[in-house]
Amino acid sequence: MPPMERVAILGVPMDLGAGRRGVDMGPSALRYARLAEELEALGLAVEDLGDVRVPVAETLRRKGLRPSGENYLEEIRQAALELKERLRSLPEGVFPIVLGGDHSLSMGSVSGVAREPLGVVWVDAHADFNTPETSPSGNIHGMPLAVLCGLGHPRLTEAFQAVDPKRVVLVGVRSLDAGERRLLREMGVTVYTMHEVDRLGVARIAEEVLERLSGLPLHVSLDADVLDPTLAPGVGTPVPGGLSYREAHLLMEILAQSGRVRSLDLVEVNPILDERNRTAEMMVGLASSLLGKRIL
Repeated sequence: MPPMERVAILGVPMDLGAGRRGVDMGPSALRYARLAEELEALGLAVEDLGDVRVPVAETLRRKGLRPSGENYLEEIRQAALELKERLRSLPEGVFPIVLGGDHSLSMGSVSGVAREPLGVVWVDAHADFNTPETSPSGNIHGMPLAVLCGLGHPRLTEAFQAVDPKRVVLVGVRSLDAGERRLLREMGVTVYTMHEVDRLGVARIAEEVLERLSGLPLHVSLDADVLDPTLAPGVGTPVPGGLSYREAHLLMEILAQSGRVRSLDLVEVNPILDERNRTAEMMVGLASSLLGKRIL
């Protein structure tokens, strides 16, 4: 795999998949936190490709449309399809960073970069492994990883199924629905909960992740709510007891040292709930660590 020198940033200002409004402003918050400038300081050539088109929920309501079943399924599907197509059109060797937006966008990002067998590292307080039958809310941001593994509404799986569940590893999980627990076991997905983080430590977990996904290029999908809410209050669905500042950076640093990470999602930043954009700044710092920033 050649060294990565070119980065493409693409925003998805979407909160249609979430139960709480505000993460549609996440791409702007991440840009305001100087994502491009921080990456350019690492010697990378950065191009911002703007945003995928996403309708605003209030506009859909004014047109008389209502969410039903899987909330806003067709609108989310269309935005994720546009994201998938735009990522597929990138030249080989470009490292895409997708800015969210709620986590349902990752149906488009992962399927868009999966031109070959791919390992997925899903760093999140939640597994996002619900289906319409198991979801308590019907919100699609709780379903994208299941869809990518072939479970869920046919309108989504036919467009976005892209990964072998045995090539998926979750890190930092601390909130699961009962149906997700069953499906994760049945599908053979590897899950490191915060219990394992506390017991084993991030360094060992990161090495085990790389060994389990040995030989594969990696996509990292980083949800801001994996961080402890005391560090990152501006998230879509906060859950107490998350990763610390150093744990999160160490995970990114070890993944970076493997030289195998080829794409990244930064999702679920909610500026409405944030304090002086600190959550977006934290995510930019983690992205920098993943793309090669070092202490020494």
